[in-house]
Amino acid sequence: MRARSATAVLAAAVGLGLVTGQFVLPAHSPAPAAPSTSLPGAGAALPKAATGPLTEQNLLAPAEFETVGISQHIYVRDRVGDGTYANAACAGEKTLGETLGGPGAHFRGLVTTTQTDPTDPTLAVGNGGQVAREVAANALSQALAQNYTERLLLEEVPCQDEPAGHWVYGPTRTLDVAPGIAASWMGTYQGALNTAGAAPKDKEPCGGIAVLRSGTHYAFLQVNACLDTAAMTRIVRAAVVRL
Repeated sequence: MRARSATAVLAAAVGLGLVTGQFVLPAHSPAPAAPSTSLPGAGAALPKAATGPLTEQNLLAPAEFETVGISQHIYVRDRVGDGTYANAACAGEKTLGETLGGPGAHFRGLVTTTQTDPTDPTLAVGNGGQVAREVAANALSQALAQNYTERLLLEEVPCQDEPAGHWVYGPTRTLDVAPGIAASWMGTYQGALNTAGAAPKDKEPCGGIAVLRSGTHYAFLQVNACLDTAAMTRIVRAAVVRL
């Protein structure tokens, strides 16, 4: 059985629904009148796949969450190095370096509190303070970036099959934005909705995780805010376009 224990700090940062009982928002996002044209970048020239070094400008910005209904002030906390990147209660508590090796990554925490972990300012301390957390880095080639994202995604796939009553990820959804720019994401479903060992087909998720790739850049995004399918799609697309 996979490891299901996590430190209190990690749970505060990446805990989802049934793991911690903490969410930033309990409500669904407002439904856009025209989703196909209101998404970031729609109707404009296709974005170009990233090349060269990754900087903080490539990371998801707080303003994107305002478009899906989050009105709380969001603080940005950045650092560079290594650290945990995903939900330890499902895939095990590992650092990005342990999984992929290579140099340090850019970590960005989007939080609604000024109370953060002294050893990692991208992790909120307290109930419901984490909106999202992104871990991104630059690979040596597009092929290597694709390999990394595939490995990160495959690590989360087993979390789509959990015992009834345990939180679970929904099916994998893929966004192909432009050549070399793509993302895959899974919504999170509370344990009360998991009655058959998998996510229900007729319910909305409450946040989730995404794996992003743009050229040589790759990233893992954890969304703790309780966003539905439309809002998650918008956030994931915005994140991969910035990447």
